[in-house]
Parts: sequence; structure tokens; C-alpha cells
Amino acid sequence: METIELGPFEFHDKMALKRNYKELGVRVVPHAVARYGAYVARGVVMMPSYLNIGAYVDEGTMVDTWATVGSCAQVGKHVHLSGGVGLGGVLEPLQAASVIVEDGAFIGSRCIVVEGCRIGKEAVLGANVVLTGSTKIIDVSGSDPVEYKGFVPPRSVVIPGSYTKQFPAGAYQVPAALIIGQRKASTDLKTSLNDALRDFGVAV
Repeated sequence: METIELGPFEFHDKMALKRNYKELGVRVVPHAVARYGAYVARGVVMMPSYLNIGAYVDEGTMVDTWATVGSCAQVGKHVHLSGGVGLGGVLEPLQAASVIVEDGAFIGSRCIVVEGCRIGKEAVLGANVVLTGSTKIIDVSGSDPVEYKGFVPPRSVVIPGSYTKQFPAGAYQVPAALIIGQRKASTDLKTSLNDALRDFGVAV
């Protein structure tokens, strides 16, 4: 452990912070923090946010305000992690599988993705979607539901939902994620979350 001083701020940790952002071609807004051992590619924008050791954030990705990329989580190219997004790591809590967010995905405000879940290329998660390893991800866009766990297929548009589960004390609603359609080819890859969801008549 050692004391690290940055202006008026003091930290006490065993891991140094990442440096040389100018040479790396990364924009870092105060008070963004990346620990040494995180990989941040050229063109990444870090708003006040946190990247833990082993995190991998590829080029052109926006890590928005108060978003957290956990230890060894992998984020692809041109991803948008909106405000307050939490991507779980493998160290806290201890688990074997890394969260993976593939290229071009848009993760809406206050989404939580943990326990090794994988978000497919160019998928859109609406605000407040919570995905764990056991969360049911139900495609309701066709005549019959199709269920996934731990994986959102590419270009899926996902919103929070629930399903009824029977317990000894009665029937209760359990959180789920609903795939309500596919991102249209006409939708620009840099579109806002609201524009992507408006195609399906969903307001968030």
C-alpha cells in the first residue's frame, strides 16, 4: 500500500493510476479514473467514470458519467456506456466469466450487466435493464417467446420487463429483460437511445 497525492486529492492503494492519456489519444474528463492495468484505446472518451484493473475499452467508445467498467470487463469499439452504467468485474464478486459488450452496442442509463453476460454487436439496452447470469432474456417480437440467459443477440432492442413466478407464498413478478425487436439497418449507429427505441414505440 502507498499514498498517492493528486493536487488536493489523496488515495491509499496498492495500484497506481493510469497515466499519459495525451500520448494514448484518450480524452479524460475530471474526475475520471482508470487504474494501471486497464487498457484504454485511442479515441475513447472518459467522462467522470471508473475503469478497474484489467478492463478493456476499445477505440471510439464513450464511457459516460458515473459509468463503471469492472475488472476484466471487455468493451468493444464505438460502444456508448450511458450515465450510471455498471459492468461487473471478475474480482468483486469473484467469478470466472468476464462481461463482454461487443462493437457498436448502446447501453442505456443505469443498466447493470454482471456475471459474465455478453451483449451482442450493435444491441441496444434501454434504461434500467438489469442482466445477471440467471436473468431471463425473452424475445417477445415473434409469435412465440424465445428465451436466452446471459446473452443478448446482436442488434436486439431490449427493455426492462418481468414474468410471473410461483413461490410457496404465492405468485410474484420477477425481473426479466424483453427483446422487443431488432435495430433497423436505417438506424444510424450513432443515434441516441431514444431514437432507436422510438422505432418500436417505446418511451424511456
